[in-house]
Amino acid sequence: MTSVSASGQNYAIARRGIMLVLSSPSGAGKSTIARTLLESDPRFSLSVSVTTRKRRASEIDGVHYRFIDRSEFEHLRSAGALLEWAEVHGNFYGTPRAAAEKAMRDGRDMLFDIDYQGALQLQKQAKADIVSIFILPPSMAELKTRLLRRAEDSGETIAVRLKNAKVEIERWRDYDYVVVNDDLNHAYSAVQAIITAERLRRDRQPGLFDFTEQLLGEEVA
Repeated sequence: MTSVSASGQNYAIARRGIMLVLSSPSGAGKSTIARTLLESDPRFSLSVSVTTRKRRASEIDGVHYRFIDRSEFEHLRSAGALLEWAEVHGNFYGTPRAAAEKAMRDGRDMLFDIDYQGALQLQKQAKADIVSIFILPPSMAELKTRLLRRAEDSGETIAVRLKNAKVEIERWRDYDYVVVNDDLNHAYSAVQAIITAERLRRDRQPGLFDFTEQLLGEEVA
């Protein structure tokens, strides 16, 4: 709901939530931007993906991801319980359908920290609800430095991530917006500006029909 004031009275304009998709090569900064957004904007909820990847030391099951085995993932996929799914770096990731669809109906915004494969599937299934942003690193050298600084992956894994990064970067045209993360504060401000504009779109605020009718029906002395 969006609160506005007219003639001294407050009106709550019903709105439909947005699905904000953030994608980037590993190490480009999307997870940091996503975490900051969740901490600063209470209107966002994180879409917690399921994954067959092993949990990193810094991750909490059920918060960052829900870590499951491959057989459970395949069961969810076969049952149609995933809104999207993808294989990334040899591991499977997917978005549970029920939580995302309920959030949209309730006017809450959902944040998706997913790769381009999942983003394309979401765009096909819920195009009107999607706002997609691709985060680019300022250079491949800086991307490698960030992966090394993270110190959570082996040298072999980092090499694979850098190789896959070029494949992922080639998909930048599939996104609504592109932000270069050369400075985290500037990149985050750009993402905030995009969100503000998208929330104000007329087609995302069905409650405007009732609100404008109320305005037109008011008698002005």
